[in-house]
Amino acid sequence: MVSNIEITQTIKVQFKVSHSADATALSETMEQYRQACQKVSQYVFDHAFELRLIKLHQALYYFLRGEFDLRSQMAQSVFRTVKARYDAIQTQLKERPYRYRDDQGKWQQTPKDLTWLWQPVQFRRPQLDLVRGRDWSLKKDGRLSLNTLRGRIVVTPVPTKHWDSYFDGSWKLGTAKVVKSGHKWYLHISVTKVVPDYDKAQTTHVVGIDRGLRFLTTVYDETGQTSFLDGQAILRTRRKFKHLRSELQSKGTKAAKRKLRQLRQRENRWMTDLNHRLSQALVHHFGPQTLFVMEDLTHVRFATEKVAKDRRYETVSWAFYQLEEFLTYKANAMGSQVLKVAANYTSQRCPKCTVIVKEQRHHEVHEYQCQCGYRSNDDRVGAMNIQQLGNQWLAGQKHPKYHLRSAG
Repeated sequence: MVSNIEITQTIKVQFKVSHSADATALSETMEQYRQACQKVSQYVFDHAFELRLIKLHQALYYFLRGEFDLRSQMAQSVFRTVKARYDAIQTQLKERPYRYRDDQGKWQQTPKDLTWLWQPVQFRRPQLDLVRGRDWSLKKDGRLSLNTLRGRIVVTPVPTKHWDSYFDGSWKLGTAKVVKSGHKWYLHISVTKVVPDYDKAQTTHVVGIDRGLRFLTTVYDETGQTSFLDGQAILRTRRKFKHLRSELQSKGTKAAKRKLRQLRQRENRWMTDLNHRLSQALVHHFGPQTLFVMEDLTHVRFATEKVAKDRRYETVSWAFYQLEEFLTYKANAMGSQVLKVAANYTSQRCPKCTVIVKEQRHHEVHEYQCQCGYRSNDDRVGAMNIQQLGNQWLAGQKHPKYHLRSAG
């Protein structure tokens, strides 16, 4: 029996506001919503990170309605918005454990949680979350109806290539977020769809993906084909962004700070676009029923102790988790799956004779040389070992992992 899963995406729709009064009403509502989120965030921070919606409702519901003149559904949405932001940050903290040297000089790490935050999560950018049916809807003529504190307004979406495909009945529309960038308005709509779950028995490809900095991805499949995405050009671009930030930070003027925010947003958009295109290329190249295997980097970070201080930012700040996230939902939509496996010894194991010897990987020349005579690029070896863990999972091993002195 074939099971189903539900996938979630966010579609971004630009829309136009015809009347200045409607634009003013929308802007005022977004600002009130932002301030309400800020107030709830402060409460969460001051009350041991209380994120249970029923507790937040009991403590702040009537205050939000009176203080910010929010409608009932908007007040409820504020709680969900704040909770979602803290949940996302909590996930990010788990991805980056604190590392330190113990009394013996050995590196140790400890997980992070919300108690590591020094201040409440800040809501600096006006936004507005609208519930489908209650606060926003799609009219028969294709226009959008949005709720504001002054009543409903009607706006016109700008048609896009994939707009109609989300309204063919197969997608369920959810909460929409209103944002403004410059003079343009956008609606970010959450959509869900039920698709067939990945069937292990129908697997057509097993693809190992090693992520790094010299090569952003090294991809190895069951046919022995290897492809590399050079990361050097990406690092050079990141250094340019870093140089521009340093110049703006040294000025310290209001204009420089404004430019700094714009530059940060521009860099984030560039990184997001690259990860989108890379994940899209992978799922379309291999097609449905592909098992993409990646290392679980939750508690792994690239060592920076041997990296010059002026280059450490580029070394640790690439959005590897975002790439994994994009690949996961795109693969699910294609009937494929992303499998995360333990990163232990994947770069130190010979994929031919299975011996694990750390010294056989030579970082300075990016080569792996085994005592059995096998030689190859060290990133390719990592991708090969990751791919082999995928084969072990398909063979029935629930948590495939390499062990020191094991025979495979």
